[in-house]
Amino acid sequence: MRSVRGMRVVASAFVAGGLVLGAAACGEAPKDDNAGGTGGKKYTACMVTDTGGIDDKSFNAGAWAGLQAAEKANDNIKAKYVASKQEADYEVNLNGFVSQKCDFILAVGGLMEKATKKAAEANPNQQFGIVDANPGVDNIYPMQFDTTQAAFQAGYLAAGMSKTGKVGTYGGMTIPPVTIFMDGFADGVAYYNQAKGKNVQVLGWDKATQKGSFTNSFEKQDEGKKVSDTLVAQGADIIMPVAGGAGLGTTAAAQASGGKYSVIWVDTDGCESTPNCPALLTTVVKNIPDTVKDAVLKAAKGEKLEAKPGYVGTLADNGVSLAPFHEFDSKVPADLKAELDKIKSDIAAGTIKITSPAKPATE
Repeated sequence: MRSVRGMRVVASAFVAGGLVLGAAACGEAPKDDNAGGTGGKKYTACMVTDTGGIDDKSFNAGAWAGLQAAEKANDNIKAKYVASKQEADYEVNLNGFVSQKCDFILAVGGLMEKATKKAAEANPNQQFGIVDANPGVDNIYPMQFDTTQAAFQAGYLAAGMSKTGKVGTYGGMTIPPVTIFMDGFADGVAYYNQAKGKNVQVLGWDKATQKGSFTNSFEKQDEGKKVSDTLVAQGADIIMPVAGGAGLGTTAAAQASGGKYSVIWVDTDGCESTPNCPALLTTVVKNIPDTVKDAVLKAAKGEKLEAKPGYVGTLADNGVSLAPFHEFDSKVPADLKAELDKIKSDIAAGTIKITSPAKPATE
């Protein structure tokens, strides 16, 4: 039986040094720094971050890693990005890349769905891609992830590891790419309680009412710390923030707590993307780097990217997964690891069905 430890995890070598462009501050797309170079016209893959920025240790950084990997795999591809400082920049930055005649324009995050749809409809011959949304437009390739599946495993793990009988989660904003994690987490805890006859509580999210705790920001670490401090004060000893960079306020505080509580990170393996590995039990991984890389390489070869249904990552195809336990590996009991493997198999086989209003459509 394969252990969770053995699951492949996406490396997140997010190197942005020297690439942060001053033009981003005013919402302008960057200049092509290869203009006038040799080798003819390159296939340009251009990315617009959401307000979380390129170094959010999360989905923006993961998408950029995917573009860089595509560039490395095909030397005819040129990758570049512009960082959005505010939501008003989304449309400006997307249209800036249209004006530059980028071959592939990638938008990152569900918050960019509206602006991307508008830009795509206005430029029907332009190939767009988007992470964590599906605007339903033929020239936008949607890349989504059924994170209920890996988050279900994470909820089961948290319930099995909690000493207080209380675990917590919170989000950045009440949008589907966030609440989908929280729904899966809550269901995993409920499944553990049913299987073990326990009553582990989930703080910060009520799946039935779809209400819970939010920072209303993907950037403000102090807001993340504030929310998790409240959950810890209520008794939670394991917390899963689904809040991008804002969650770093929780990971830092958890590490400083000296083991009082631990954290489950999301999107990219937190032990590779944050400085707080000692506090991280695991990560609910979305394989954004490989998904973006594959899409760009296919498009650069002239292959058509089917907008319907696009791509939906699952446990079965490693589109989502649990990261290794890293420093917690010796602390997670062998029987709990085996139960997580069985859950993975049962989800893939359809024996365990997870519902969420935020699940991406697969047809």
